[in-house]
Amino acid sequence: MAVIQVQIVTPSGIVYNHRASRVIVKSIDGQVGILPGHTPIIVPLAIDSVRIERVSMDEENVIAVNGGIMEMRDNVCSIIADSAERARDIDVERAFSAKQRAEEILSKEEAVHNSKQQRRAEISLRKAINRISVSKHRKL
Repeated sequence: MAVIQVQIVTPSGIVYNHRASRVIVKSIDGQVGILPGHTPIIVPLAIDSVRIERVSMDEENVIAVNGGIMEMRDNVCSIIADSAERARDIDVERAFSAKQRAEEILSKEEAVHNSKQQRRAEISLRKAINRISVSKHRKL
């Protein structure tokens, strides 16, 4: 049975390195499903979750990825991300605090007039919402 070796790397180091039967990512153009033998591909990633169906266990791992790129070649799926967190490693309280801060900035009138500040707050909000969403997949 063919498998995919999945590696997720950030500037801080390796976040994930396991074998999988399927990987699902969200590129900036939409969702992409990767199976063993997939044609070589490189895609830019959106702020979203990466879902990985593990081979050795009958489970799915979910990782919050905040942008980056994915390359699939020779049954190796490499994801290089700005930051990434496994569901089990997410500090949910910190994610909710970041979400609240971003919403407060966006609600202020000066953010509407400062497009750079608004853009940063929107990205922070998307990252926080992604982390909160992925945290719901942690095993208890």
